[in-house]
Amino acid sequence: MDETLGAALRRWRDRLSPVDVGRTSRPGRRAAGLRREELAELAGLSVDYVVRLEQGRATNPSAQVVASLARALQLQPLERDYAYRLAGLLPPQEGTISTHVPAGVQRMLARLGEFPVGVFSADWTLLSWTPAWAALIGDPSARTHTERNLVRAVFAAGPTGLAAWPVIQDGDALNTALVADLRSALLNYPHDRALSDLVTELRSTGTEFARLWDEGVVGPHVSARKTVVHPQVGEVTCDCDVLTVPGSDIRLVVYTVAAGSADAEKLEFLRVTSGVRIGGSPPPGPGLFPGP
Repeated sequence: MDETLGAALRRWRDRLSPVDVGRTSRPGRRAAGLRREELAELAGLSVDYVVRLEQGRATNPSAQVVASLARALQLQPLERDYAYRLAGLLPPQEGTISTHVPAGVQRMLARLGEFPVGVFSADWTLLSWTPAWAALIGDPSARTHTERNLVRAVFAAGPTGLAAWPVIQDGDALNTALVADLRSALLNYPHDRALSDLVTELRSTGTEFARLWDEGVVGPHVSARKTVVHPQVGEVTCDCDVLTVPGSDIRLVVYTVAAGSADAEKLEFLRVTSGVRIGGSPPPGPGLFPGP
């Protein structure tokens, strides 16, 4: 009998270690792999919908849903394409931007939970993030796929971008680098309609984007200092670096602070108060940050 999408999802869920997604595998845990609740949370879906998918009662998942499940389950590219076909969809075609995050990158992120890290596709759409990213920048989960595009957000909101509160940075090097990246992406992914539509939209509605685009600017991403003005702890100054995963065009945006600094204390406070505990470290003493 041919395998169903629901059966494949259960099989992939059962084989994935909780440790590889940043969860603790405690003694006595009944599920060897991921629970449905954990898969739903990682994929940004409701538990009920995951149950209906596995039971075959939800039969027409969208391409976006399948992509989210493939990332959450850390599928290899061939497995991801198999999932699309089981859902009655065409796998992503050559010449289009991939939203697939390699399993090795996801395992690395699960172990980098103390750092605010955002994972972006080649068109700068936010695909996933660490809990520390949500604690520092603001939780992106309420935003739509369209709203999670950094280029659209930066040229609409300025340096704040995808952040829920102000972000202060020097110069416009980020703007130049983002425009240059989209120009390169158009060459690398000539058949990606969404990318072409994004460039057309920004050229018609964003005067700064249109100017930079028409000037043919070229600018690489460089390390930058950014100050996040957080409503709970005030200013947190971070080093921001952009790392590219060779062969996948996935970009990691990583915020770090100097160990033992006041900024590190603030970031630790945000992690603890948001429920993100790293390595069993104790929470800061009461009253450390009594207000913004």
